[in-house]
Amino acid sequence: MVRAFLRAGWLYWVLVAVVLAGAVVVRLADPFFVQALRLIAFDSYQRLEPARFDPALPVRIVDIDEDSLARVGQWPWARTTMAELARKLAGEGAAVVAFDILFSEPDQTSPEVAMKVLTPEEAKVLEPVIAGRETHDQAFGKAVAEVPSVLAVALTNRVTGPMPAKAGFAIAGDDPGPFVATFAGVTGNLPALDKAAAGLGSINWIPDRDQVIRRVPLMYRQGTEYVPSLALEALRVAQGASTYILKASNASGETAFGQATGLNHIKVGDLEVPTDADGGIWLQFRPSNPGAYIPAWKVLAGENDPAEVAGRIMLIGTSAPGLIDLRATPLDAVIPGVEIHAQAIEHMLAGRALTRPDYAVAAELAVVIILGLAVCFVLPRIRALNAAILGLSVVALVLLGGWALYRYAGLLFDPTYPALALFILFAAATAYIYRRVEMQRGEVRRAFSHYVAPAVVERLIANPEKLELGGEVRELTLLFCDVRNFTSISETMTAHELTRFINTLLTPLSDIILKHRGTIDKYMGDAIMAFWNAPLDDPDHAEHAILAAREMAASMGVLNARWQAEADAASRPFRKVAIGIGVNSGNCCVGNLGSLRRFDYSAIGDDVNVASRYEGLSKTYGLTTVIGEATVMRLPKPAVLELDLIRVKGRAQPTRIFTLTDTVAEAGVAERLLPPHAAMIAAYRQKKWDEAEEAMQACQSIGIAALEHFYATYHARIAGWRAAPPPADWDGAFTATEK
Repeated sequence: MVRAFLRAGWLYWVLVAVVLAGAVVVRLADPFFVQALRLIAFDSYQRLEPARFDPALPVRIVDIDEDSLARVGQWPWARTTMAELARKLAGEGAAVVAFDILFSEPDQTSPEVAMKVLTPEEAKVLEPVIAGRETHDQAFGKAVAEVPSVLAVALTNRVTGPMPAKAGFAIAGDDPGPFVATFAGVTGNLPALDKAAAGLGSINWIPDRDQVIRRVPLMYRQGTEYVPSLALEALRVAQGASTYILKASNASGETAFGQATGLNHIKVGDLEVPTDADGGIWLQFRPSNPGAYIPAWKVLAGENDPAEVAGRIMLIGTSAPGLIDLRATPLDAVIPGVEIHAQAIEHMLAGRALTRPDYAVAAELAVVIILGLAVCFVLPRIRALNAAILGLSVVALVLLGGWALYRYAGLLFDPTYPALALFILFAAATAYIYRRVEMQRGEVRRAFSHYVAPAVVERLIANPEKLELGGEVRELTLLFCDVRNFTSISETMTAHELTRFINTLLTPLSDIILKHRGTIDKYMGDAIMAFWNAPLDDPDHAEHAILAAREMAASMGVLNARWQAEADAASRPFRKVAIGIGVNSGNCCVGNLGSLRRFDYSAIGDDVNVASRYEGLSKTYGLTTVIGEATVMRLPKPAVLELDLIRVKGRAQPTRIFTLTDTVAEAGVAERLLPPHAAMIAAYRQKKWDEAEEAMQACQSIGIAALEHFYATYHARIAGWRAAPPPADWDGAFTATEK
């Protein structure tokens, strides 16, 4: 964890912390857009997996639809008609007749009311006819009293007296009153009707801000008195129950850890309904189905199927648009309000459970924090494409998880806000990482553009893990290049001329190194140090180094011709410039080496020193290139000429050294040279001085000017050995005493 923190950088984790803290604050504030996202998710669940209409459930709607209005007459109907409707339903065995209609005013069609608009003469004629007859409201009141009926009431904020009590309320656990929606007053029906009814239930809705009904309260309060909903009261009357049991937090079987958290269940008769803290339920809606409706005119005309009434809860309401009792649900833009009561009863009878737990917000925030931190630990370690795939996968997982909890557990967890918060977090983290990577790439590009080939720089930027900061041990091929007799050359030049000379020399040599995928370690005055196989892998590092050495040696002819032309034009003397190159391969430590204040990308190790010794030996043998045996062994087709078996300073074990044949002779000439040269080397190491000199003369007769100094060196050695023979255990190695 600490390494992940350090790898990403403290600013990265500050950004992560700020985004997560902001996500928590916004969710706790719960602004409208967060609510809207949550409701969109819940509505989407309902559309993906709606409930199905079950014709076996004992709930039906007697619909005062447009056909009924056309056949029976305009609304409002006479209370005698409503009485007839109630009696017919009761006669067919209805368990309950519940009216989703308020009867708060006297029936305007009743004769005694109609007399008020007659002339005195007309009233005198009609008065004897209606004298002693019951009013329409009285007739309806008798019907309400005769059948198991539930009338509707509407709770208001206008202070009124209490409504008649029809049921008792027992509270188990904490007082749920503070959590239940409370109103100051009630608009009921005519007092006689309320008194006659077996039950009274509220028809209030509490829709969301978009006016869509998703939750249905089962319990309200008027002042300090509890008022059931119309749907819940219909269930009570249907069961013949007399009391509601309101089970709240800390009741027996209800866990709240000592906290008052409102209602948990409402028990009515044999039915126990799980609720939210305020006594509401989230409905799992079904699409509106004509099978749930019976037109009112059919009941009045006796043309309905009695089997659709017997033993059922019958809700009387209207679907006629002109009566303005239409609502919106997640599944239907327009649905009669009475059907929502019916679906609430179906929901409870079917035992459906659609719950948003009390701990939902905490769980949703935990998802954001835990997944956010987990993914943010991973993001700095993976590529941008993989980071995008991971982030989108986590967001998709959250969305699918919310759906799975709804589908298989009936739980309403909001996946949209966690998904949005995580998306923003991942986007911010990825943007920061991308910016940081781009800055690192810029640093890498600036740091290496002068030392390695552009193609290598781009590969290094694409694979920054290839750059091991602090150093790593790997096999390298190293090249040292130095100018011969630089001191004497520099003495003939001014400071300006010397600077121009060095730039003119080192620029093409550096370009050759970069061309062959080398890394320039450093410039040391007139010398260059370069290596291959770092910072990026180069399986052919030895071959690429040799190609560079060969081209560097060949380039000196072009450069000398240029300098001579410039010298001739300036009428000043010219001295031919020669270089020496040493190449060696071996394991070295390579990386950012130096101090905490200043460091360079460099290589160190014994084989680095050996390569430097080889460059110095090139002067001893009078040749341009000296290559170590370790490098030659790594070449696929070595075109080399063995020079010697040497023991460099600081090493006890001797090693063979070589030069490139094409730097000393043309291809055909070199082929003629190889046999006598090999014979000379073999005879020399066997102390056969005469045979060695004879073979050497054969080599010199070929006339290769570049090797004259080399063979003269061997003539001098043999002369020395003749005067002072080597010891018996001499291995033929020459010990180099100079660096």
